[in-house]
Amino acid sequence: MPVNPLAQFRQTYFEECAGLLEEMQAGLEALADGAGDDETLHAVFRCVHSIKGGAGVFGFDALVAFSHLFESLLDQLRDHRVPPNRDVLQVLLHAGDALADIVAAARDDATLPEDFAADVTQSLRALLEGTSAATPAPHTPHPTEASQPGERHRYRIVFTPRTELLERANEPLLLIRQLQRLGDLAVAADTSRLPRLDVMEPEAAYLKWIFTLDTGAAEGSIRDVFEFVEDDCDLTIERVAPASTDAAVAVEAAPPPKGTGEAPIAHTVLAQSIRVDVEKLDRLVNLVGEMVITQAMLTEESQTLPTDRYPSLIKGIEALAQNARELQDSVMAIRAQPVKSVFARMPRVVRDLAASLGKEARIVMTGETTEIDKTVIEQLNDPLTHMIRNALDHGIEPPEERVKAGKLRVGTIHLAAAQRSGRIIIEVSDDGRGIDRDKVLAKARERGLVAPGTQPGDDEIDNLIFLPAFSTAETISNISGRGVGMDVVKRNVQSLGGRIDVTSKFGSGSRFVMSLPLTLAVLDGMVVSVGRQTYIVPLTAIIESLRPKAADIHRVVGRGDVLALRGEYVPLTYLHRCFAIDQAITDPCRGIVTIVQSEGAGRVGLVIDQLLGQQQVVVKSLEANYERVEGISGATILGNGRVALILDVARLNESANGSRSAPANEWFDADALVTA
Repeated sequence: MPVNPLAQFRQTYFEECAGLLEEMQAGLEALADGAGDDETLHAVFRCVHSIKGGAGVFGFDALVAFSHLFESLLDQLRDHRVPPNRDVLQVLLHAGDALADIVAAARDDATLPEDFAADVTQSLRALLEGTSAATPAPHTPHPTEASQPGERHRYRIVFTPRTELLERANEPLLLIRQLQRLGDLAVAADTSRLPRLDVMEPEAAYLKWIFTLDTGAAEGSIRDVFEFVEDDCDLTIERVAPASTDAAVAVEAAPPPKGTGEAPIAHTVLAQSIRVDVEKLDRLVNLVGEMVITQAMLTEESQTLPTDRYPSLIKGIEALAQNARELQDSVMAIRAQPVKSVFARMPRVVRDLAASLGKEARIVMTGETTEIDKTVIEQLNDPLTHMIRNALDHGIEPPEERVKAGKLRVGTIHLAAAQRSGRIIIEVSDDGRGIDRDKVLAKARERGLVAPGTQPGDDEIDNLIFLPAFSTAETISNISGRGVGMDVVKRNVQSLGGRIDVTSKFGSGSRFVMSLPLTLAVLDGMVVSVGRQTYIVPLTAIIESLRPKAADIHRVVGRGDVLALRGEYVPLTYLHRCFAIDQAITDPCRGIVTIVQSEGAGRVGLVIDQLLGQQQVVVKSLEANYERVEGISGATILGNGRVALILDVARLNESANGSRSAPANEWFDADALVTA
């Protein structure tokens, strides 16, 4: 099937727009926070100007018009003709949002309402018109220059861009399109300065453009087209007699310069990066995953071969395993992206929501360069946004209340990311009022979520906020009160193979910790057997494996079996009971106990039959191919061709006999503790 070049260019343009919009938003946020400077403003201007340039090429007139208005105000700011006060910066932020929406509409071929972004457009125009006194008067043509109604003239325009013009993301093609709107345009390119291909620098400017324009517009209108680039080019505009130039479009081509020997090395510039379609990258990841499965099968088969008869084959399979591992790591690294792309959106959420709630708050972010798989990043925005909104709505107090409590008037929300033990840890904390456990418990009792007469622990009360439709808000607003939020956050995090925990101190603040896998595609696991079934335990969750003595196994009335291990009582989970497996070892002293721990939770001992070995596996979605199974996070194909289920250690930990491991005698009733 033939490829449509225009469609490819269009796709490339919108891919570039995504990066430009991200850079623009980051710059606007920095300016709004007072952390930006003139270079930040220049960078934002270049982003908007580049978006406008591409929009002009593809005929997105609405996008061209709005971005032109946007960049005009930015240009006034660059020239210090508009003060960068709070109101102006607020208009810029709203203009950035509107620009992103218009780009999305153009990408999706959607039609925007006629009054779309009317308020923002009006604000931009008002700010521009308000600076007319400080703005140099526009070019006013001499009376002899001005065209009379119906009178047309021919102009010869020689435009020689310098390299600086291209470096500032200006596009000559956009200027050509703007000239076309003034009349009949003929274009010629002088290529006499083009060097040989082997010494050509991709970012240099070699062409001279000669335009012939038949128009009824005045010369001043022509000069306005080059208003933003006149300092980065050589430009001459002269009126000529109609017969002096042919109106047909021509391209002047000069013969390439004769070789003068070896090309100077300094002139050779190689591309440092290329743009790759995400679908192609995903296909590469899948193919590498299938290759790993095939390699595992070969390794499995090679173990049955005598090493003295097939030394070269076995050595080759071992080398293949190493190469497959390195290839997989490299592909995963390509998919990794810094969390900065998600974090960068949060300051705006804090600023806008704090203003609407009448609160004062700031956000402090660390670890923005921490990298995580693209698939995980794409699904992080919604949970993080809701957690930030929750911290502002329920956590951070109004300024007067904070001052009375001896706190700073401005509340602080911390957002941090780090890599620990093969997982990504994202923390959201605040210095607000914390969780009012009495209020939460009362609401839970009112809804029948807590049995009368029982007194849950602090951790259990804190985790009630993750229950569906649970809210302590007294009134329903567009921010809170409907009970839709933290349960969705928890569900989203769990769908990514992660967990979320909360700790809080009333009057001091709350801390939410999300633990997520680095990638959803592969993991290192321990292959274990339970009866005739095979399971994978993620290696990052395993602390140790042992065969306990009978004297170390105890039974706690109402809780189940525990293992006494170096001063701790570790709850035991019998996998054969969890998954209804027959013919499995039921006595932990005859089997193996694998001690596992998930981020933010205590230890639990998984009772299994035996350890079969360590293996890197490719994760397949069980839910997409079958249905969701409690305690199982996915499936994989082993080297012997059998399907093995991957254990969800976090879920097994939650449902273990006891919510956490504990030092001896800390939370067990001595009378309830007996030897099994």
